[in-house]
Amino acid sequence: MTQLLYQTDSYLKEFSANLVSVDSENRAIVLDQSAFYPGGGGQPCDFGTLKINDITYVVEKVKKQGDDVLHFVSGSEPLPAPASASFGTLDWVRRYQLMRTHTAMHILCGVVWRDYGAKVTGGDMDPLKGRMDFEFESMHGELVKEIESRINLEVQKGSAVQVKILPRAEAFQIPDLIRTKINLIPEGITQVRTVEIVGLDLQADGGTHVKNTSEVGKIRVVDYKSKGAINKRIYVELE
Repeated sequence: MTQLLYQTDSYLKEFSANLVSVDSENRAIVLDQSAFYPGGGGQPCDFGTLKINDITYVVEKVKKQGDDVLHFVSGSEPLPAPASASFGTLDWVRRYQLMRTHTAMHILCGVVWRDYGAKVTGGDMDPLKGRMDFEFESMHGELVKEIESRINLEVQKGSAVQVKILPRAEAFQIPDLIRTKINLIPEGITQVRTVEIVGLDLQADGGTHVKNTSEVGKIRVVDYKSKGAINKRIYVELE
């Protein structure tokens, strides 16, 4: 089982770990702990490097498989043996952009839920841009401008972003914890990680975030589309 360091400290840029196993065919390395986010929930995985036995391996993909996090490395260097010590370094520019973007998406979700009562039906993001789908029957330019103004007011408030890991039973006592149309948390998950933008939004989430909404920066709504009778898509970019 890989200990997920990013769950409790999204600002961790470097970390030490021990190598647990190696998949030579796929050039994948499993560590006992990792700060690399493996992707999921619409947030892409992290990139970076692993230094093992004086060889620096470039991590080009990270994926969670069961309880393990697989770090896929490029190049042709021979892979190290299990039990080797490693030193990981994240591509921090990419990670921090994704943290800002993910928190921006939660601000958008929180404002739309609070002010319009619309649930999320889907979403995706890349560094500094993303899209989110909501249960809106109609959407027009005036409404989009209003949403953009309201989400930027939340950024300017400088609200704290707090992360907690709670027992499943306790987490599911929180009203409206699940904002998506479908509950995506598997039955076997005994602990639920929650992310709260204090005063605005509280929901189950496994990704990485900034500590304060002021770090997000200005959010621009760059487009919107109808994706069905009660499904409208909003596209945002960060400056």
